[in-house]
Amino acid sequence: MHQPSVLALGSRRGMSARHVVVLLTVLLSSLMFPLQLTGASLALPGVSDELGADLTATQWIVNSYAGVFAAALAVAGTVADLLGRRRVFVAGVTFFFLGGLVSSSAGSVVVLVAGRALSGLGAAAAAASGAAILATTFQDAAKRRAFGLLGIVLGGGLAFGPMISGALVDLLGWRAVFGVPAVVAGLVLAMTTTLPADPGVRGRSFDWRGALLYSAPLLLLVVVLNVGPEEGFTSPPVLAAIAATVALGVAFVMVERRAIDPLFDLAIVLNRRFAAFAVAAAAFMGVLVPLVVYLPSYLITVSGVAPGMAGLWMLMMTVPTVLLPPVGSVLAQRMPILVFVPGSITLSGAGALLLVTIGPESTPLHLFLPCAAIGAGVGLTMGVLDGLAIDSVPVRQAGTANGLFNTARLATEAVALAAAGAVLAAVSAGTLHGDAFTEAFRAVCLALALFAMACAVGVVLLVRRA
Repeated sequence: MHQPSVLALGSRRGMSARHVVVLLTVLLSSLMFPLQLTGASLALPGVSDELGADLTATQWIVNSYAGVFAAALAVAGTVADLLGRRRVFVAGVTFFFLGGLVSSSAGSVVVLVAGRALSGLGAAAAAASGAAILATTFQDAAKRRAFGLLGIVLGGGLAFGPMISGALVDLLGWRAVFGVPAVVAGLVLAMTTTLPADPGVRGRSFDWRGALLYSAPLLLLVVVLNVGPEEGFTSPPVLAAIAATVALGVAFVMVERRAIDPLFDLAIVLNRRFAAFAVAAAAFMGVLVPLVVYLPSYLITVSGVAPGMAGLWMLMMTVPTVLLPPVGSVLAQRMPILVFVPGSITLSGAGALLLVTIGPESTPLHLFLPCAAIGAGVGLTMGVLDGLAIDSVPVRQAGTANGLFNTARLATEAVALAAAGAVLAAVSAGTLHGDAFTEAFRAVCLALALFAMACAVGVVLLVRRA
């Protein structure tokens, strides 16, 4: 399918050169965010060797970025509206830039984790405010094309991130995975002078209690999943953290139900059709992202594949997510939703189940079918689910529903990453090498397959009762 280029977009309807630069600024920044998520997986073996990072430490390197990003993104959009979108975008890119510098020059795991967390905070602020800048800068058809390009960039970053990061590791070492995005962020900072200035919305209230009560239990759950395998899930500190997570979650629901201007309109969750599509989106990210992050590490550490080659192998899983959305949009119009959506989830789940056969001697031919099935399930529904979810609520709630839908997707992604790391740590007894890593990775694949099947059943039940 032909996709519009940035130059073609600018040439239509007499768009000014400044508008084109605004679009390029947001797109260039957006490309870096998924790269930082998938790129870390290619850097982990080198980090472990040079900094002496054990399994728990490598989990923190992954989860500090994903967890902070998911926790902050739900709040960042509202903050951008209040304080000004350009101001928040510049702050976000600056944090991302500084986080990349800290990560690429880190001499210890603690410093690296801190840099990753700072990058996650910056990515959330820049992503939310960048989308808002596009929404206010472009109108009508130009806006649709701009967001189409944004989706292509984000999908391409996720799909080709392992390949790009693997090449960086081969050529420049693991530090380049964090340093090169920082350089790009520096370039984006120089381009932010073209962004339209806005003072923000004065007099609007912000649900700070809801924001804190959403972010705190999510981050605390990630911490529990990180430290649980080492400390023991029945140890008093971990049990206390679990109890605090539950209590904060209950408090969040109670506060949001009574808030005048809540962070989330939880009544939308009671819409079973919307809930079904949110569960489906969570299922796809919950299966895909942990494998995109941890499979390259397995290939490098156990199979002895070079980082660049491991990135190429990952294309079997990620390229379908870019190529198949147009096919999925056609199928969604011709197939019953009760077949199309659960069937796509089952396809990805079946791929994860087939990946249980992975071993040190696995070849691309052996991995092609499971990887392609996982990517195909995701690719067929990419974008389609968003449209189905938005269409399931009244038009006046479309914006709120979109934010809640993406929050469910990102929160599940962060928790799934942490949970996969917990399974790896528990089954491998804290070592990601040899047979222990193989056994642990197979356990993760089985758990992801069961998760996908449970979500498929949940979607069927929710849609039938809608």
